[in-house]
Amino acid sequence: MPGHVIEVKNLYKDYQTAAGKFPVLKEVNLEIDAGDFVAIMGPSGSGKSTFMNILGCLDQPSSGEYMLNDQPVARLQGDRLAKVRNQTIGFVFQGFNLLARSSLLDNVALPLVYAGIDKPKRHARARVLLEKVGLANHVNSHPNQISGGQQQRVAIARALINRPSLILADEPTGNLDSKTSEEIMALFGELNREGITIVLVTHEPDIAEHASRQVRFLDGKIVEDTRTAPIAVKGAPHV
Repeated sequence: MPGHVIEVKNLYKDYQTAAGKFPVLKEVNLEIDAGDFVAIMGPSGSGKSTFMNILGCLDQPSSGEYMLNDQPVARLQGDRLAKVRNQTIGFVFQGFNLLARSSLLDNVALPLVYAGIDKPKRHARARVLLEKVGLANHVNSHPNQISGGQQQRVAIARALINRPSLILADEPTGNLDSKTSEEIMALFGELNREGITIVLVTHEPDIAEHASRQVRFLDGKIVEDTRTAPIAVKGAPHV
């Protein structure tokens, strides 16, 4: 296993606008080790979401290097890039992004369809993960039949289905109340203790406190990178 899951060197990202070139990221350098739990923070427009899109291979830098598990991915395109996303990264979004007309079982199993896994195997793996996140009794339910917190648990199960080495979570508690947010962060903490590297974007300091490392962006640059002991969560569910 590589020491660094993520290694970014001299990363720049510009967007072309009617007024000319607009810099979003400027000389970003960052290393994230296997097993890290990192909170990416910063005000709106600081570049944190653009940075996460690059980490997730959803966007490409204008210049610089991005190594993911020792593989240079900054310039990958097409099927090669899709394969990296499918096999290496699990995504969790603020809006859950579940398919309304599909069961929870099929929502969780969806990435395995793209991986070419047959239906019995992908359903078996999805059942295990729904049990892992406490939803074993809801496999045949649909997203509109469960709460927002439960929907986010489904999204986390889906992110785990391909056994990724890295989970990227973009404001995963943004649509949840405080109690449910704590439950979701407890779940992330447990997954991290199992060895999964987690990087999440949040603007909420209390959510960032669950991470063992906080990286703060301002005006497209990293201005702070600190390590702390993550807060202990009483009554965290075992997963």
